[in-house]
Amino acid sequence: MTGNHQSLALLLFSAFVAVTLGITTWVSRNRHGSAEEFYAGGRLFSPMENGFAIAGDYMSAASFLGISGLIALFGYDGLLYSVGFLVAWLVVLFLVAELVRNCGRFTLADVIAARMRERPVRIAAGTSSVTVSVLYLVAQMVGAGSLVALLLGRTSEAAQAWTVIGVGALMIVYVSFGGMRATTWIQIVKAVLLLAGTVALTVLVLVRFHGDFDRLLLTAADRSGHGAAFLAPGLKYGGDWTARFDFMSLGLALVLGTAGLPHILSRFYTVPTARAARRSVVWSIGLIGGFYLMTIVLGFGAAAIVGPDAVRASNAAGNTAVPLLALDLGGGADSTGGTVLFAVVAAVAFATILAVVAGITLASSASVAHDLYASLRRRRGTPRSEVTVARTAAVGIGVIAIALGLLARDLNVAFLVGLAFAVAASANLPVLLYSLFWRGFTTRGAMWAVYGGLVPALVLVALSPVVSGSPESLFPGVDFQYFPLQNPGLVSIPLGFLAGWLGTVTSAEEPDEAKHAETEVRSLTGAGAV
Repeated sequence: MTGNHQSLALLLFSAFVAVTLGITTWVSRNRHGSAEEFYAGGRLFSPMENGFAIAGDYMSAASFLGISGLIALFGYDGLLYSVGFLVAWLVVLFLVAELVRNCGRFTLADVIAARMRERPVRIAAGTSSVTVSVLYLVAQMVGAGSLVALLLGRTSEAAQAWTVIGVGALMIVYVSFGGMRATTWIQIVKAVLLLAGTVALTVLVLVRFHGDFDRLLLTAADRSGHGAAFLAPGLKYGGDWTARFDFMSLGLALVLGTAGLPHILSRFYTVPTARAARRSVVWSIGLIGGFYLMTIVLGFGAAAIVGPDAVRASNAAGNTAVPLLALDLGGGADSTGGTVLFAVVAAVAFATILAVVAGITLASSASVAHDLYASLRRRRGTPRSEVTVARTAAVGIGVIAIALGLLARDLNVAFLVGLAFAVAASANLPVLLYSLFWRGFTTRGAMWAVYGGLVPALVLVALSPVVSGSPESLFPGVDFQYFPLQNPGLVSIPLGFLAGWLGTVTSAEEPDEAKHAETEVRSLTGAGAV
């Protein structure tokens, strides 16, 4: 990239950082001491504000960079991510949003602990939430590294490493000083910027093809080198039965995983009532639905205008397809329009990464402080001491995410998010649904559901082609690949549900009918909700 691209993009990005740091500073001076303020922003956000914030949390670097890149490289098969991410919201809307808001206080563990022995359940749910959050954070870090390599015209490991470290440092500042209130406003600002940028690019792509979507698809197929196969299922996931099972596994993880993501669940606590939580989801579905439809246009637009070969040459995983598309739509590398459009897209992508990592870090630090720390202590800490622990945890989680982000920098960010969704669907969703809907569910069942999904998911990933045994693996020089699928969801999600059932039916503990009745009434009516 030329110096103009670099300078303008860095200037816009610096402006966003300055605005968000200003928001964080302002919030840190206003009503910021209680646990409710730090974890839930005082529960003062409106459904529209929270809907934009949820959309901001969900429309991550994986969505903006990774999905479009996968569509540009693999055509129809890349669409699974767009469809899966969107359909998942129906599960959230009908099964989770209102009930979680009524039953919980700050974290997923609050919902489960309402009718179980508190300490073991909180430790299990807290461990799972932190694991999912760290996996999700890694994807954002990888996206940041890919973007800066393109922005600065360098592919050196040092440039990517310093970018990942810088993003990690900023997210620690946002969470430690601003809490949920600052994180929410950062998400809202970022969601508006991302939607505006995506609309602009989509309109430019359609204008290039005179509004003829058929012509766009046919041009993309011609340039792909695969012809009609580019627009049909099977290019990435249809080669053999292993690939087809991988396709089903990924689809299952995407559709079920959203309802188990800690940073999405924590958003429902920032509104005053369960009705507001449901309306937040309706707002977010509209925003997210429009966004994912536009990623389809951008993905095929990148294939038709930039070409898969150019995308792959810039980044093997396709993470830079959208910035390259913006450069071309603006008039090319040496044009003023190309410079401006590329800089805007790069800045929006940076903003996306920063905002999402702040939300995820806050959710995971809340799990560490509110669930793990509070449970492992002999006596319950004060809310203020919990907040101090949460701020400290944000630093530790940031460091872990930075280290793993450097290790996984050559993997596609959408694919990495698929792994996080698989773990969330395997460990968090079974215990959440059982707690809400099964009268006979017990403490042992809750623990077995969490660990019975979490451990197999992590073990299967470690033994999969993602980690070893192929040139694209994390460790290409070794081979301990024994599990053929890249995504473990097809096996680990049923195991999580099965383990929860088995733990319950083999437990000697009598389920507390009174607590279940209380939880049921509270979840459905909101009576007694915080």
